[in-house]
Amino acid sequence: MGKYFGTDGFRGEAGTTLTAEHAYKIGRFLGWYFSEGGNHKVSAIVGKDTRRSSYMFEYAIVAGLTASGADAYMLHVTTTPSVSYVAAHDDFDFGIMISASHNPFYDNGIKLINSKGEKFDDNAIAAIELYLDGKLDELGVKGADLPMASGERIGQIIDYAAGRNRYIGYLISLSKSSFKHFHVGLDCANGSAWMIAKNVFDALGAKTHTINASPDGLNINNNAGSTHIDVLAKYVKENQLDIGFAFDGDADRCIAVDENGNVVNGDHIIYILGTMLKKRGELSHNKVVATIMSNIGLFRALDAAGIDYDVTTVGDRFVYENMVQTGNCLGGEQSGHVILSKYATTGDGILTAIQIMEAVIESKQPLSKLAEPVKMFPQVLKNVKVRDKAAVMNDKAVLAKTKEMGEHLGKDGRVLLRESGTEPVIRVMAEAKSLDECEYCVNEIIEVIHERKLG
Repeated sequence: MGKYFGTDGFRGEAGTTLTAEHAYKIGRFLGWYFSEGGNHKVSAIVGKDTRRSSYMFEYAIVAGLTASGADAYMLHVTTTPSVSYVAAHDDFDFGIMISASHNPFYDNGIKLINSKGEKFDDNAIAAIELYLDGKLDELGVKGADLPMASGERIGQIIDYAAGRNRYIGYLISLSKSSFKHFHVGLDCANGSAWMIAKNVFDALGAKTHTINASPDGLNINNNAGSTHIDVLAKYVKENQLDIGFAFDGDADRCIAVDENGNVVNGDHIIYILGTMLKKRGELSHNKVVATIMSNIGLFRALDAAGIDYDVTTVGDRFVYENMVQTGNCLGGEQSGHVILSKYATTGDGILTAIQIMEAVIESKQPLSKLAEPVKMFPQVLKNVKVRDKAAVMNDKAVLAKTKEMGEHLGKDGRVLLRESGTEPVIRVMAEAKSLDECEYCVNEIIEVIHERKLG
């Protein structure tokens, strides 16, 4: 994790932590970096979510790209996975998505995607950060700044809505079944999925019911989407729908709701899709990929189903890296980032929803039955704002208390201490047979952090 870029791009409060100047400089650098000394005409695909500030950052990035001689192809409001898809399939040098995912409207972010539809490598990120800090000499650049394009070398701005439409067609093509007998609820979080998700489900024949699909620039993720799943749960139950899907701001996550209004989270989804692929004979290595934040209930259900698993640190990047290295085809996080490597290089909420529908239709069972084997253990997760995350993670007293709480729970639970990849916080989590036990363990650890004056 760098000075500006975390595990999911450069993210912060728009206009304060992340400014239009940052965006312009990132565009300037990338247009130059990929030009191979000016000998290659660079093309970049650019998308954004519905935040008010996304337009500001879009124009700033594109100004930087074109000033360095790169052509900027505009997808406009779209999803992160659509940028990954178009970057990989339409021969772009890289893609840029302007979004802070599930964060509130006043935050924003810049996600960078390579020509394979994957996240940028660490070397490229390190080079960007050198430029942002004005360390041109370390980049081998002579002079006060990067060279400017002039004349016919100045980049173009091209509308590329056709790329977004092709992505929609691709999603539709992935379903083997018609959804015509299903009433489906979609919570679009007033974000990137607000048009795309309904178009896809309508095309597949579903009787589609949408909520939070009226973005105004300020209401993205506001009591809406996958981080406020209770809204969709209530809607599905009150309207007697068959199933519901909630996305986050840039639609790379999906959390489902069954016909009874019960939440089906990322752990349930990994189990459901894993068992479907196993029955088809398509689960490579008979294994799925989860993270250290996945619930014990998922692992016990996978054991019972005869499915193996790898466990990575938190972050869809690390899940995907495992999948690339091992050939595993399914992985994800409890938060709803689910990656199906046969179809995508990143989490894709709408794709995930389509595959869940496939599992329901193939099994001829409602979603509640498919999720039933995953008995979720109570879990408590609390965030503690700290000055120095590394200091907390290396503090002997904090580590001793964490170990003590783990031993206290034994085989019937666990505790976890980890750094946030995007915020100045430490996450303290406990899982146990009772909520009271979880609260006790988490609070004991947090008390030590405060006693040590680390918060």
